[in-house]
Amino acid sequence: MHAQTRRQGEVLDFIVRYIESHGYRPSYQVIARHLGVRSRAGIARIVSDLETQGLLTRRRENGHFYIDLGRRNGAGDTAIGAQIDWLEVPDDTENEDDPHDTPFSLPSFILGTYEPESIRAFRVTDDAMAGENILEGDIALIEAREFARDGQRIVAVLNKKETVLRKYNRAGADIELRPADDNREIIRIPANRVEIKGVYRGLLRPVS
Repeated sequence: MHAQTRRQGEVLDFIVRYIESHGYRPSYQVIARHLGVRSRAGIARIVSDLETQGLLTRRRENGHFYIDLGRRNGAGDTAIGAQIDWLEVPDDTENEDDPHDTPFSLPSFILGTYEPESIRAFRVTDDAMAGENILEGDIALIEAREFARDGQRIVAVLNKKETVLRKYNRAGADIELRPADDNREIIRIPANRVEIKGVYRGLLRPVS
């Protein structure tokens, strides 16, 4: 497999992000316009190269090409190259089909410079951060650690039972956990009743 060029990486990154935000695949014209190039044929060649590398596949349906992610390449590898664990937080529900029993898979490049061992998946439990486009049901990528700086978005367990994603601020002996929604109250709680589970680093949204 050849190493990706910068332009190939840009095309693949745009396709993944476009699917995440729109729920469907971009056309060659949309990709070309985003990258500021005129040639759709050039984009088609890049997509073909990515297909050769096993990072995506094209299929023809009703006279149109569609782009799919995560298919196998000739060596038997998958474009989904990283598996991360779910963040361990209290869960009051009992579900035999709980996805937390299996690792969460995603393309390796989404992790950037982070190692899979340092990142956890967390399903957002409410819309308190909707003002920053973080919605209930989204999958937040969390750097697992027990400390944070003022202004960082964190996942924290309160009183050993309630898990929230909020913006962290220290206030003397207390911690303020601030929403990005004016209709929700700031949580102010003694620091010894807060367990920081990690810092927010990214977001994946299921296609609906």
